Amino acid sequence: MPATTRPFRIGMIVPSSNTCLEPQTYRILGARTDVTVHFTRIPVTRIALDDSSDRQFDPAVMREAAKLLATADVDVIAWNGTSGSWLGAAHDHELAAEISGATGIPATTSTLAYLEAFRIFGTERIGLFTPYTEDVNRQVIASYEREGIKTVDHRALGLSDNESFARVTDDEMRPGSLELAAASPDALVYLCTNLYGANITAEVEESTGVPVLDSVAVTLWHALKLAGAPLLEPRWGRLLG
Repeated sequence: MPATTRPFRIGMIVPSSNTCLEPQTYRILGARTDVTVHFTRIPVTRIALDDSSDRQFDPAVMREAAKLLATADVDVIAWNGTSGSWLGAAHDHELAAEISGATGIPATTSTLAYLEAFRIFGTERIGLFTPYTEDVNRQVIASYEREGIKTVDHRALGLSDNESFARVTDDEMRPGSLELAAASPDALVYLCTNLYGANITAEVEESTGVPVLDSVAVTLWHALKLAGAPLLEPRWGRLLG
């Protein structure tokens, strides 16, 4: 258990070209002083279905990054990336086990956080919104299907340069979000930790009645849960409090 004389410490491994998740994580935490978040980066610049893209998520690279975070005496380590959603959940289960084995610290990933959220909240049917290309979305849908999660509809913005994902505006996300919500899924999923989906989570939930699960918020939620810390305010996703 974390020492009572210091805040809970969350360690996060970050894709190098991600400009969203660090500021968004602290925006979600707001004025809280009971939690601090500590980041280290690994090289990730593009998302595609090929060997050069897949090699960016080598467990050996993750393990070394996790060892650096462990020197900060963090209470949990999260790979804050959604690569497991197309590489398959088994990849991330193995990754989390390797991180924990190397550091002795509980570990999770964005994909494992989503799967835990789906299990806890009884989510079986989702609407999927990503900045990715269509083929990556199809791979995600197949991977989720193997985990018992049906994608009732999806939208892909057709981007592959990871840095560009954070440039997607709220106005560019709204139309597809509302179309997906119209299919009445159990939840709308914003899949990508470099996408500012949390900015419009409360708005979409209020206007459609459909719960929203944003990758940055879900990863933080699961890390807080593993650390034994209080969870999130409902405006970042009404299921995550």
